[in-house]
Amino acid sequence: MSTPLVFVTGASSGIGQALAARFHRAGYRLALVARRAVEVEAWASAQGFAAGSFAVYAADVRDVASITGAGRACISAQGVPDVVVASAGISVGMDTAELDDLDVMRATFETNNLGLAATFQPFVAAMCARRSGTLVGIGSVAGVRGIPGHGAYCSSKAAVTSYCESLRGEMRPNGVKVVTLCPGYIDTPLTRKNPYGMPFLMSAEAFADQAFAAIGKGVSYWVIPWQMGVVAKLMRLLPNALYDRLFAGRPRKPRRSG
Repeated sequence: MSTPLVFVTGASSGIGQALAARFHRAGYRLALVARRAVEVEAWASAQGFAAGSFAVYAADVRDVASITGAGRACISAQGVPDVVVASAGISVGMDTAELDDLDVMRATFETNNLGLAATFQPFVAAMCARRSGTLVGIGSVAGVRGIPGHGAYCSSKAAVTSYCESLRGEMRPNGVKVVTLCPGYIDTPLTRKNPYGMPFLMSAEAFADQAFAAIGKGVSYWVIPWQMGVVAKLMRLLPNALYDRLFAGRPRKPRRSG
């Protein structure tokens, strides 16, 4: 139990799975969370992970009872994690003129925001009592400014940044760190259907390497890759009139039914 432990949601694919692999290479025990637990078990076994080095918990982050129950089960079976990474997330285009797309917005916020807070909840008191630990929220460069057709995702990721900033101030007196990581374009199932160019696209594995380093340093906020950090700063500085003209004709994220 002296071996450090990381708790990762969204471990069945993409960023979550790449981070799990990176932490395992660094010698961490893994608590892996996903709806598709059987797939995660098969993946971990295929990677050659020793049976005692990981545990898989089936949970849906949109279901508060499910994900908080997984957190409590982790504490009971493996102990209080050193790092918790809330990487489960969804990205679907929406059109506010379409009534059904309000359900897309609800699902996006339930996953990307409520799911994030519910992932952290079981561990906060225990980490504060221990006076150590790191909570990691996955935001996005898309949260810097709204992108047409992407209102649910952009607003949810802006909320991730604000929530983590609030939590960071709450946790600081207790010795617990809160890290916000904002990916640019990462090659995952979420991005492969995008009908537009994705500058500085990087692999999930390359992202995981940089994210692992940032988490280890306990940075408060970090954009990966750094080039997208520059883009984010420029986007913030653009006057609204210019920003609106530049992005008005941009191809939109595909809708769930579109």
